[in-house]
Amino acid sequence: MSDNRIYQSYQPLPPIVPVSSSPKPARAAANQPAAGTSFNQILDQELAGVTFSKHALQRLNSRKIQLDSSQLNQLSQAIDKAAQKGAKESLIIMDNNLAFVVSVKNKTVITAVDGASGAGNVFTNIDSAVII
Repeated sequence: MSDNRIYQSYQPLPPIVPVSSSPKPARAAANQPAAGTSFNQILDQELAGVTFSKHALQRLNSRKIQLDSSQLNQLSQAIDKAAQKGAKESLIIMDNNLAFVVSVKNKTVITAVDGASGAGNVFTNIDSAVII
């Protein structure tokens, strides 16, 4: 009996090399502003460090609410105060009869309510309130 394995040609296996993962490119779409926002609004948001969700921008536009730079600064300071206390989702009530539900961690306004449409509303999923 002959052993046929002796006559088979063998090919060496290439060495196993770990694959290095390259960093993933950042998504450009995440930094795109919502349609219909003006340059001044985007600039004010960047300066204040506060961002507005698409829903909040719709509420601001439909209720014709405009915030100036001092109001954005007050909002940013209120978010910072809430963050110091360990808040996650906060209701911020401003002296000009405006209320904002804010994600403190992300510094993002989730929704905005003015005095006329805020009467009788119940705010849920908040763990703190800041009155300024």
